[in-house]
Parts: sequence; structure tokens; C-alpha cells
Amino acid sequence: MFFKKKFANSNIDFMIVGLGNPGIDYENTRHNAGFICIDYIAENLGVKIDKFKSKGYYNTANLGDKKVLLVKPQTYMNLSGEAVVGIGNFFKVPIEKTLVISDDISLDVGKMRIRRKGSDGGQKGLRSIIELTGNDNFPRIKIGIGKKPNPNYDLASWVLSKFKSEELKELETVKKSVFDATKMIVNSQIDKAMNKYN
Repeated sequence: MFFKKKFANSNIDFMIVGLGNPGIDYENTRHNAGFICIDYIAENLGVKIDKFKSKGYYNTANLGDKKVLLVKPQTYMNLSGEAVVGIGNFFKVPIEKTLVISDDISLDVGKMRIRRKGSDGGQKGLRSIIELTGNDNFPRIKIGIGKKPNPNYDLASWVLSKFKSEELKELETVKKSVFDATKMIVNSQIDKAMNKYN
């Protein structure tokens, strides 16, 4: 069963996962909001997410006095759980100490929402993680990518569309907020983060 090992030998305090689709064709698409934010976090921590294991890129970094594992699954969105399980098991990080950053079509661009746990909300990357771990008890930060332009607009086409230039400017502010919230969550201050950003 996933993450049922003893964790005494793990020196990782938290795993931070940004969800997205790999490849240049998907850069700056709405579905890649998680990738955009995790790259920003890595840049600010002075590391590159360039090591590969278990279907995902990763690297370790120091976030204050905490050691964190930054992860970008490379399986495409609907199979994200495979990388989370593989890398999490290797580094012996329990799912409760895994923060997932994903896109959310129910939030406007420029908005974010923090959740302590819960359902996937229709997000296929979160669904994969919950299905493969058998657990929804992990924190997540949801990044607004905006609703479909109209009810008949194809959902897949919408989430794979590129952010507009003015939306990318709004994401600049969101990235800073996500980084700030991540620091709080890693330091057991999720209530503080939720009060500030929800």
C-alpha cells in the first residue's frame, strides 16, 4: 500500500508537486499553472528541477530550515499520481506531507485557493494522485485559470489554451503568493495561509 513504510530515515520535510503537461507545446497553457508556480519556487530557492526518477523531474532545496522536494510529473496530467507515488515512496515522504499545486477552472485568473484536503474537484491530476494513493488527505493550492468562454466551449481545448499576455501578468502576482503560502504550509501554518489567501 502507498506510503505505508516507516519514515524515520526520510530527511525530506515536505514534497511540493506542481502539476502540468510536459513539453514545449504546453508551455504557458492554463493546465500548466502548477508547473509555472513550481518553477518560480525553484528559481527563488536557487535550484533547477532537473533530476529524473519515477516518471518525474525533481530536486531538493532548503526552504528556511526545512528540506523540501520539488517535483514536476512528466506523465501528462491524468497520470500525475504515478510520479507522485514513485518519487514519494523513494524519498519516504508521507502523502500528508505532500503539497500539490494545480490549476482550477472555477477560479478567475489571478485568484488562488488553499485546501487542507478534499476531492479532486474534477482536476484529473489531483484525481490520479487520490486514486493511486487511496488518500485525499494532502494540502493543495489551486490556481485560477478562468472559466470557459461559454458553456459549449470544449473543456480540453480551454485548459490547453495559452494564457493571454495580460493574464500572464496577473500570474506574476499569484506566483509570489503561492510561494509565500507554500512557506507557511511547509511550516505547519496552513490555517494562517488559508486566512490570508482564501
